[in-house]
Amino acid sequence: MDIDDFPTGPFRIRDAAAYGLTERQVRDATSEGILLRVAHGIYRRSDEADDVNARVRVVARAVASYHVAVDRTAAWLHGVEMLTLDEHVLLPPIESCALRGHNPSRRPQLEGRTRDLRPSDIMEIDGVRMTTPLRTALDLGCNLRRREAFAAMCLLARMHGFTARDLVRELPHFRRRRGVVQLRALAPLVDPRVESHREAWTLLEILAACLPTPEPQWWVEVDDVPTYRLDFAYPLARVCVEYDGFDHHLRNSAQREYDERRRRWLRENGWTVIVIRKGDFADGGSARWTRELHEALRPSYTNRRW
Repeated sequence: MDIDDFPTGPFRIRDAAAYGLTERQVRDATSEGILLRVAHGIYRRSDEADDVNARVRVVARAVASYHVAVDRTAAWLHGVEMLTLDEHVLLPPIESCALRGHNPSRRPQLEGRTRDLRPSDIMEIDGVRMTTPLRTALDLGCNLRRREAFAAMCLLARMHGFTARDLVRELPHFRRRRGVVQLRALAPLVDPRVESHREAWTLLEILAACLPTPEPQWWVEVDDVPTYRLDFAYPLARVCVEYDGFDHHLRNSAQREYDERRRRWLRENGWTVIVIRKGDFADGGSARWTRELHEALRPSYTNRRW
């Protein structure tokens, strides 16, 4: 089948017959890359843009008007992807909650629940209600595992212009909420300058090791021109920490050569460069590089006599 044989906009697989399609044709088209499964039981053509409006239409197919998209679904609508790699294979249900006076949904494509939301916690785009970016960050600070929770909070703050102070100001409303102990610990640490999930993990490990807070996205100047940007830096100590992503080995030779040239220049000009790679967060791996960072930050001179 050709891509034009399928409807524009998202559609539910249970509605395939209404478009003259069978469920088998939908699944075959998905395996061929003609269609994309964008939510549990919901598909769209692969040639359509993936933007906020498109995502809103996806959620509108599953969520009733008296429900609110929450948690990871709301984060997705706000531009922050928080599903795990495994969940991209078998997509989880859309996460929503019922407004006061309504029962949670029992639809298979929804993970319904109840939650006490204030009017200020809810926003609407094209008829779809969802929690605001700030409220979404607070909920995920409670609901996700620690590293992922911190990453979600930092990335939502970066994209939507709120700060750690804004998060802390909301904490009294979460009193006795399940997960609030974790939320209280993470909220003051959130930094909107963090640009990726793994950078957020890196910052969290640095702070958990009781090391000084670094400067994210620090520019090193060469001849008074900002030339090299560092993930995290301690400018006075001339120490930096950089994360090489999972795609580092996929970069072309020119990109890898640039990375090596940049790091060689930094080391030749007095910087200590600590590089973190994909496996350095698992099985105690962070202990190695945080110990290395601690040693790099240790003063080489003190004015104490004893």
